[in-house]
Amino acid sequence: MTNTTPVKIGILSFAHLHGAGYASVLAGIPGVELRAADENAERGKPLADRFGIPFTTSYDELLEWGPDGVVICSENAGHRALVEKAAAAGAHVLCEKPLATSLADGKAMIDACDAAGVHLMTAFPVRFAQPIAGLERIVRSGGLGRIHAVAGTNPGTMPGGWFVDPQLAGGGAVMDHTVHVADLLRWMLGSEAVEVYAQHNRILYPDLPVETAGTIAVTFADGTVATIDCSWSKPKSYPTWGAVTMEIVGEDGVASADAFAQTINVYSDGPGRQGPQSASWTPWGGNADAGLVEAFVSGIREGTAPHPDGWDGYRATEIAFAAYKSAETGQPVKLPLEIA
Repeated sequence: MTNTTPVKIGILSFAHLHGAGYASVLAGIPGVELRAADENAERGKPLADRFGIPFTTSYDELLEWGPDGVVICSENAGHRALVEKAAAAGAHVLCEKPLATSLADGKAMIDACDAAGVHLMTAFPVRFAQPIAGLERIVRSGGLGRIHAVAGTNPGTMPGGWFVDPQLAGGGAVMDHTVHVADLLRWMLGSEAVEVYAQHNRILYPDLPVETAGTIAVTFADGTVATIDCSWSKPKSYPTWGAVTMEIVGEDGVASADAFAQTINVYSDGPGRQGPQSASWTPWGGNADAGLVEAFVSGIREGTAPHPDGWDGYRATEIAFAAYKSAETGQPVKLPLEIA
């Protein structure tokens, strides 16, 4: 990024696990003035101190500072209120996924930003992972011919905390992990989902009040059929939070990508092979969070519309809501859904 015009960015809440990663990237971008707010000082203050950024427990106080943009990483149920506050203050918005816990809230967020003339970008960093971006170029260029089917996965680690509170999160593994792959499918295919069939269960962590695994089949308007594995099946010892993969079958070929495959496997037995044993992945590829955040800042500087935008967040979440409805009724669900 060569344009170093000062841009004021505020982080609203560190509730979501990605907030710290976004703060780390923003703190390293030339010309970005960064501040943070979190009503939970015990959670937010240590992170702000780590990155050397001013901190307040008042969202209103941060917005009075007049940020050009804000990154919202609150609990999912808090997205709408913070997006509306930010839009009213004239700040562009990067909102963590899923966009909202209801379609009505998602539409209200889009409308609020449109009315205020500010951007609404949805945080889908996997679009910026190099293997996924390369796969998208192959599909868009027609290298696979007409696409027939896609198998997508996003099996991650059970996050705990508010992520397993249905009121704050809006659901469990289906809400948390469907939207990433749903967004990639829409983006690559250039087509909208028209039908969803899903099943989910609580075989993993059966004492939780939300589902912990699911399988979703999505039919698109162009005839492509895709499946999404959206489970919390990885153990806590797994080297990364998720494993987003895609295998795409076309008329002229097959291509696959693993968003987190650019790593070196590291095994350690400690000094003299007597210390604690461990295994980890050391990444060598690009930083997907950096690509997302840098695109948001560039859009503010250059006045360009964001991608993925608010409607991308809305449509991906709509697929998740349809999955819940299908699992409840045992029947396929047609899209689009009525706003409720």
